[in-house]
Amino acid sequence: MKKETEKIDELIKEALTKEEAKFYDELGEQNVLEKLGGVFKGKTAWLAIIMNVVNLMIFAFLIYCVVQFFNSEVTNEIIKWGVGICASLSFMGMIKLYVWMQMDKNDILRELKRLELQVSALAHKK
Repeated sequence: MKKETEKIDELIKEALTKEEAKFYDELGEQNVLEKLGGVFKGKTAWLAIIMNVVNLMIFAFLIYCVVQFFNSEVTNEIIKWGVGICASLSFMGMIKLYVWMQMDKNDILRELKRLELQVSALAHKK
């Protein structure tokens, strides 16, 4: 299957101009770190930065709750700090889920751009 996609990529590159071929190469697959870096670029970079700062604050609160949980001897306090631990973990999970959804959105947009470029190349080829 990989050889077939490489053949298709070569056919597309032959049909494109040098500038279009360079752009097509930039739309290739990214590793996880490159995808994560892509979340911090663009129009919503400020939101990703704020969410990571909030995530760090929630993590600090989580550590505080864990320390208090193990230092408590009264059942009501143990329950209170346990709820704080669960809430912190839930919030951190939601923030991480948002980041992963943004990474997936960027992947989908990249694939759409590749498809647009392929359609454009086929239209110019005729």
